[in-house]
Amino acid sequence: MKWKESDFNNALNGGMPNVSAVLIYGPDAGQVDELADKAIEKLEIDPNNLLAIDSDDLREKTDALFAEACCPSLLGGRRMIMIANAGDSDAPLLRELCEHPSLDAFVVITGGELRAGGGLRSLFEDCARLAAVPCYTDDERTLSALIQKDLFAAGIKQITPDAMQYMCGHLGGDRGITRSFLKKIALYVDDKKTVTLDDVEKCLPDAGAADTDAFLYGLTAGHISQTMLALDRLFFDNTEPVMLVRMLDTHFKKLLNAVVAGQMPRVFWKVADKFATAVRIWPESEIIAVLSRLNELEGQFKKTGMPAEILLRDFALKLSARTAKLAIKKRGN
Repeated sequence: MKWKESDFNNALNGGMPNVSAVLIYGPDAGQVDELADKAIEKLEIDPNNLLAIDSDDLREKTDALFAEACCPSLLGGRRMIMIANAGDSDAPLLRELCEHPSLDAFVVITGGELRAGGGLRSLFEDCARLAAVPCYTDDERTLSALIQKDLFAAGIKQITPDAMQYMCGHLGGDRGITRSFLKKIALYVDDKKTVTLDDVEKCLPDAGAADTDAFLYGLTAGHISQTMLALDRLFFDNTEPVMLVRMLDTHFKKLLNAVVAGQMPRVFWKVADKFATAVRIWPESEIIAVLSRLNELEGQFKKTGMPAEILLRDFALKLSARTAKLAIKKRGN
């Protein structure tokens, strides 16, 4: 079955009586983790009844996995099997697990972006006893709603328009990062109950807001020195490479929508000129190629021995140089 997040939440509230396993996947790793944690909480899974395993270990631990999944808990209560970082190559084994006649545990499988029609999505979307829940990065509409919901629930009474615009321009690539920031800003303004642009700018430096702007918008506008200097500063502030890759993914998707559909997103005024430049110089085919490469790059972080910082530096330098060439070519035309 294909589920939305609301379907997943409703089923959890009912105890998941008609579903034996769920696939939670997508580019928003924070939301994937959030929904997986919610399943443990709502289904009241005791830590002793939880077996968590990475997909890389499936082949080595197949016997132990099936033994845990098909035997009732000796301690009582419901068992849960959680398999992380699953991909299409794992579909045959996971099909055998989820369709096993003696399956006793509830199975939660998490993954990144999975192609439509691939083995894993097809398995969960086409079976009545299984469900697939996609976790896409928040767009401006859903992000604005999330910001208001979380801040108002924390007792905030007002969010100024420029503060909202700034948050929408800097958050949204990862649900976990977004919620963490919203908790921080709510505590910061607790005394006055109003979130202003000044408050947001003071709280966002932990995520490298100014340097992140220089990195993202400088890169897509062809400013090589600015891009690499901003990246140096972000790494100096211990910004995680995977977070930057996800921000790049969100940034290029906004750029793609502007180039293809002509829909310019609301961006902070300080970077509006750079984004307009990017829209002029980036063709659709090039943006799609970058999005594909970003997906590969995050996979390399996990599967190669090369430090993620070095991989991202190399990627950023080559891409910013490519952008500069696109800008020169555009001016020549």
